Amino acid sequence: MNLNVLWFVLIGVLFVGYFFLEGFDYGVGMIYQFLGHSDTERRVALNAIGPTWGANEVWLITAGGAIFAAFPEWYATLFSGFYLALVLMLLGLIARGVALEYRSRHDNPGWRRMWDWALTIGSFIPALLWGVAVANLVRGVPINSQMNFTGNLLTLLNPYALWSGLAMVVVFLAHGAYFLSMKTRGMISYRAKQVVKPLGYGAVAMVLVLLLWTATLKDLRLAAVPALVGLAALILIAAAVVAMTKNRIRWAFFLHGAGIALLTVSFFAAMFPRVMISSLNPQWSLTIYNAASNSYTLQVMTIVALTMVPIVLAYQVWTYWIFRRRVGTKSFMEY
Repeated sequence: MNLNVLWFVLIGVLFVGYFFLEGFDYGVGMIYQFLGHSDTERRVALNAIGPTWGANEVWLITAGGAIFAAFPEWYATLFSGFYLALVLMLLGLIARGVALEYRSRHDNPGWRRMWDWALTIGSFIPALLWGVAVANLVRGVPINSQMNFTGNLLTLLNPYALWSGLAMVVVFLAHGAYFLSMKTRGMISYRAKQVVKPLGYGAVAMVLVLLLWTATLKDLRLAAVPALVGLAALILIAAAVVAMTKNRIRWAFFLHGAGIALLTVSFFAAMFPRVMISSLNPQWSLTIYNAASNSYTLQVMTIVALTMVPIVLAYQVWTYWIFRRRVGTKSFMEY
């Protein structure tokens, strides 16, 4: 495996980790105020993600840094072409972070409702736009021979991308409901169990349509691997619902999370060896070779990654182990 392929795989792994971990954060953020009928119940839900949501964001920061260093042309074209969408996503992420930090700073119910909605909307926008962004990377966007994006925001908001965005919202909602069922006690857990099955069935239906739609964009003879991986993802997401009907909550959560991971892998596999597909001319697509840094840069990055990534992973595993217990009304902090 050459370093170009290695770094494409590593970036894919970073996004797999991000969507698995941050996916249930987004889901909890979108759903918690509808499951919590009192301020105490909402605080229980927020305490389920409170100790770890910041660490989950590290996966995105690391993925962005890896793209910038390993594939600077990809970074430049992506961030210039998707600029408005990424700004909206950034505003949503800022709203989430500020809401989690500021919500408990005042006891006024109006103050807390304001930050509840900021967290809900701030979780919905990135979830939607991540689906839109991934779909456009697979579908292709207008890129000219100078590697410049020639479209606009409306170019990105095509029907396929919007369906992908809505599918990701539903998938993350289900992921958040599975997580709250597993992580909390009392009424929040009970209500999460009531909504997780319809959300799980909705996720199965929307992902099925998304995969079928994706198949119309690709020659299946040339895309056998992403098609098979996508099918495996769909089976796992459906298996999570079955596990939930048997009250195997942990199994349901991890099966659904594994489905998210494989769905991410399928889209990266559909792009490989390209990183951005040109809808104007396939020859103008950005690949892991024409968009990459020089070999020396990739070698240095590989050494740094092999040194630091195990430390970061060990720290995050330790964090989840420390905060592994369920959260209830008798064991929460102010969020």
